[in-house]
Order: sequence, then C-alpha cells, then structure tokens
Amino acid sequence: MASLGLLGAAALAAGALCLTSGCSAIGYYAQSINGHLTMLRAARPVPELLADGASDAVLKERLALSQRIRDFAVAELKLPDNASYRRFADLKRGAAVWNVVAAPELSLQLKTWCYPIMGCAGYRGYFERDAADSYAAALREEHYEVSVYGVPAYSTLGRLPGDWMADPLLNTFIHWPEGELARLIFHELSHQVAYAADDTEFNESFATAVERIGGARWLASHASDKAREEYAAFDGRRQDFRAFTMGWRERLDALYRSGASDAAKRTHKAELMAQMRSEYETMKRERWSGFAGYDGWFARANNAAFGVLAAYNALVPGFERLFERSGRDFERFYAEVKRLAALPKSERRAALASTGD
Repeated sequence: MASLGLLGAAALAAGALCLTSGCSAIGYYAQSINGHLTMLRAARPVPELLADGASDAVLKERLALSQRIRDFAVAELKLPDNASYRRFADLKRGAAVWNVVAAPELSLQLKTWCYPIMGCAGYRGYFERDAADSYAAALREEHYEVSVYGVPAYSTLGRLPGDWMADPLLNTFIHWPEGELARLIFHELSHQVAYAADDTEFNESFATAVERIGGARWLASHASDKAREEYAAFDGRRQDFRAFTMGWRERLDALYRSGASDAAKRTHKAELMAQMRSEYETMKRERWSGFAGYDGWFARANNAAFGVLAAYNALVPGFERLFERSGRDFERFYAEVKRLAALPKSERRAALASTGD
C-alpha cells in the first residue's frame, strides 16, 4: 500500500556524494534532490493549518485525525517521536514519486540499483512521471519487463537533520479511509526503526507487518463503527487480491525455475497470464460486486509487477511470528528486528525463517 519509495531518501543521500565526486548519474540525483526539497518547501505545520480560518474544513478534520494517529503511533506502537508527519504539503499531483521496477522476461527477480550510503533497492524513483516513463522505455529496450507506478509516500528513514527535513503528510493520502491512513503512517514510521541496506524485501515486509498489527489496534480501539465497516470491505478485497496474485506468482515462479525450454516457458507463461485474467474477472463479478479498482494492475501485470508483490508480503509471516515471540512487546520486537538487519543477508533470512520452528 505504501511506499517502495525509500529510494527518495537513497537518492537524496547519494546525490550529496555525487555532487562532490563527479558521479555519472548526477542528473538522476539532481532531480531527486530538487523534487524532495520542493516537497519540503510546500509543507506547513499542521497546527498552523488547523488554526487558519481559510483552511478547508474537510482537510482540517483529516489533519486532526492524522495527529491522533501519529500520537497513537508513539504511545501504543512505540514508533519514533519526532517531527515526521507533523506538517502537510499539497503537491498538486496524485503521487509523491513514481517508481520504476524491472524484471527479466523469464524471471521474477527484480533488477536492483545501488546507491551510496543507503545500499541497494529493487526500484528507482522519479518525481516526474515523464522521467519515469522515459527510463522505463530504456529498460524495455534492454528486454526487461517493466512496471511504473505511483507511490503515495516515502520515508527518508529519519536520517535527515532538523524538523524542517522531516517527512510530511501529503495530499496523496490524507483523504484515504481512516484505517488506510493509519496503516500508511505506521508503515512509513517503521522504516525509521530498522533498515537493512541491501534487502528491500526485508524492509518492506517489516513495515507491512507493523502496519497490519498497528492498524488492527487502531481500528479496534479508536475508530468508529463506520470506519471499521469501511475498512473491512476494503481490506477484504485486498486480502482476496493478495491471496489470488501470490498464488499465480508461485505458478509463474515454478515455471521459470523448471527445466522447460525458453520457448515452452514463453508459451505456458502466456497461457497462465490469460487464465489469471479470466479468473480475476470471475472473482471481481462474484466476490466484489463488480468492484474494478484492481483492473489497472491486472491489465499491466508482468514479472516486474509480481516481483513488487513479494517485496511487500513475502516475509510478513516471519515478522508476525517474531512479534508474538517478543511477547507482543514492540520495543523488544524492534530490538530483535534491528539485530537481524545488522546481520549478513543470508543469516538474516535464516534467522527470520527459524521463527516458524
């Protein structure tokens, strides 16, 4: 739901290095720095907006809700108590950044890009859609399957100095349903708790686990019956989508890892994708009463899109088990996640997998 947009922070940090070291990718980093600073300059403190008689009444209500959620994140979930999400910026567009992800024709392994300080990630972010589309076109020329999608928010990991540099609330998500707004704030704040520089799947799955646990607590204790009902309908479709697409992802992965010839894999892949889209239409009609919110995803589905799904979800069960093993104590849980993040990737994955033993 929320970002794979940690790249915004990666690009910002890397850009500072490139400006002093003659980096060949300086154009990319320059757009990242400019885009991030433009966003920060647009942000105003929430108390100032709430006190402004000219502020939109609906926006004021949402901003007040966001601050209750933000306080809950600190008091109940033990997430960082800082200036993040205490200001608001209207970007006048529908996404904070646009991410580009890519995968080979016969693999679900995402292409990665590496950045100074922040490490490697399986996506590359742009503050302008045209720039993302242009880069995506270049990757297609290299025979990658590519997906470009808008990201409503991203985290700078809490590593930038001063309150002015803290991540703001954005128009791209402030009007989301209450349960989704809470989950997004919890997700992005989680990135400030623990971050493994070489492991997108670890980072995003951890944040997804926190958002699910925290979101359930917020809805149970603070939300209205209407908000809970609204969220239940939304989340029911999301769970259907997650189970459905992960099942098809497994089938594609098994095909790509099989000993079949490339020609046979291509033929079977086309058959699987056609069958998936047909079964999606049935699910949409019979379970969702025609809800079409996922039509775009299925129309553009490819290996890159399936690769992103794994980044958000693959390791979530391990983190949820770790939370239970930590006595459902967030501080103990975060300490253990930080310990895992400091391990080499292979050891980290093995330790997380062992939570199921």
